Amino acid sequence: MSPPVAPPGWSRWLVPPAALSVHLSIGQAYAWSVFKPPLESALGLSGTQSALPFQLGIVMLGLSAAFGGTLVERNGPRWAMTVALVCFSCGFLLSALGASLEQYWLIVLGYGFVGGIGLGIGYISPVSTLIKWFPDRPGMATGIAIMGFGGGALIASPWSAQMLESFGSDSSGIALAFLVHGLSYAVFMLLGVLLVRVPRAEKPAQSGPSVPAGPQVCANQAVRTPQFWLLWLVLCMNVTAGIGILEKAAPMITDFFADTSTPVSVTAAAGFVALLSAANMAGRIGWSSTSDLIGRKNIYRVYLGAGALMYALIALFGDSSKPLFILCALVILSFYGGGFATIPAYLKDLFGTYQVGAIHGRLLTAWSTAGVLGPLIVNWIADRQEEAGRHGASLYGLSFVIMIGLLVVGFVANELVRPVDARHHVPDPQEAAHVRREQSESA
Repeated sequence: MSPPVAPPGWSRWLVPPAALSVHLSIGQAYAWSVFKPPLESALGLSGTQSALPFQLGIVMLGLSAAFGGTLVERNGPRWAMTVALVCFSCGFLLSALGASLEQYWLIVLGYGFVGGIGLGIGYISPVSTLIKWFPDRPGMATGIAIMGFGGGALIASPWSAQMLESFGSDSSGIALAFLVHGLSYAVFMLLGVLLVRVPRAEKPAQSGPSVPAGPQVCANQAVRTPQFWLLWLVLCMNVTAGIGILEKAAPMITDFFADTSTPVSVTAAAGFVALLSAANMAGRIGWSSTSDLIGRKNIYRVYLGAGALMYALIALFGDSSKPLFILCALVILSFYGGGFATIPAYLKDLFGTYQVGAIHGRLLTAWSTAGVLGPLIVNWIADRQEEAGRHGASLYGLSFVIMIGLLVVGFVANELVRPVDARHHVPDPQEAAHVRREQSESA
């Protein structure tokens, strides 16, 4: 499938809605916690087990983005969005079959493995295209698209909760909810497939100011630099801290206030998930746009440093004040989303635009690692604490201390980032073309 080239006069502002249609759909992943309690009840699962489809989905997101990044660069955004549509929708259909037959392994295979491939390819599908359309404001451009991934749960969380209430929270009701998700998202993602375009001859956007090309680094060379691995660590730590709350958001807020005079209902817990999604979404556009003004390193200092402070406040005072708990969680999730939206622009600053999509795909293996670490830390510790007879906020105290430590590690890694040494640069356009031909022949 050839990348669709924009005709003369095409507005670059039509590209972000195309990206949003895909990212809002695959952002449903952040509403997985709504399905956790029904699955645990219907299939007799533990909290750790019910997190497995989500964890595997995030692992496959990173792996498929890493291995598919070069293909996305070569084949263009329409090809990538089509692959994402097929995989993500089929993942839901397989999950519907698994729930109907009460075969949990099919849910893990469908939502986690097949759907996770759709997550990864869909996530990186518009990134390099947006940076090429908006070379003057890369943080804002990627933030607009990637905020859709963070905001997907704002739609999916109440929608899923309503379906489970209407269809029932038994295995057949869960199956029907999965089926509706798969078919609906296929239609919505198709809009992005039909609308997306790439700029003509990779020129800067018509209405944007020209920006010097600057140093350029190919993907294979980028992974050999310390900057790549420092950013890998920064992203991994930031994501682990955010996803630890997000994956278990609904049961977490219920547990925190279960022994108080104002317990949290199932409906309110779903509303909390939606609020987190809104913060995640707002952070992606707000913080990433701010990074265009104050710089990428400075904004990550905010994400990691202030994020550690928010976790400390929850650990110390969260169970005594519901507004404080909610506010701190919202700030953490805004940093989590902002970190995702800012990282492509950080990569562009360090490695240039030459193969930024492929480099971004490789970096998302950090998300795969964090997708296992975050839920595993929170769920495993909560399960062990519950077995020891503890309850309420005490289920999560140790997890939050660990998250603070991880954010400090990420903060230090960000401080160590320096410009990429000139020996890693692609020397000139002719050499870049030669490198591209070599990679194409070896693929």
